[in-house]
Amino acid sequence: NIVTASSTTTLTNKTLTAPVMTSVDINSGAIDGTAIGANSTSTGVFSSIETEGALTEDAQAITSSAGAATLDLSSATNFTHTLSENVTYTFSNPAASGKASAFTFKVTQDSTARTIAWPASVDWAGGTAPTISTGSGDVDYYVFITTDGGTNYYGFTAGQALATPA
Repeated sequence: NIVTASSTTTLTNKTLTAPVMTSVDINSGAIDGTAIGANSTSTGVFSSIETEGALTEDAQAITSSAGAATLDLSSATNFTHTLSENVTYTFSNPAASGKASAFTFKVTQDSTARTIAWPASVDWAGGTAPTISTGSGDVDYYVFITTDGGTNYYGFTAGQALATPA
């Protein structure tokens, strides 16, 4: 069942089968007896969320231009980039201090060995950024987290020189 409305629609005791919600304004009410609320039209606050089955997220493909690329943390938590030039990355819009922003980043090398530069705010293990893989099609995966509004990011190499399975 699809419900559309030009203003506000109230659903009471309704079950949605395999729903896909792209925009929901939850300002009050309850789900399974638990009060819910939102402090703006785009932010809901839940004390816990439980899912049954898989939880999937989009991976946002980014591009670079003039040697620069930005990962906007307000738009995704998983990013991919296939290099087409040497690039310097910027991370923008992390959660406010005291809240966590964590994300994964898949970097794929093209047929020319490209270089990347990370934001100065990234703290790598041992204080040195990893050397990226240089083979054509090599995949490197990274994980980042900040809890201070982006003042410091902790960066981890999850895997390097990963190849597409045959």
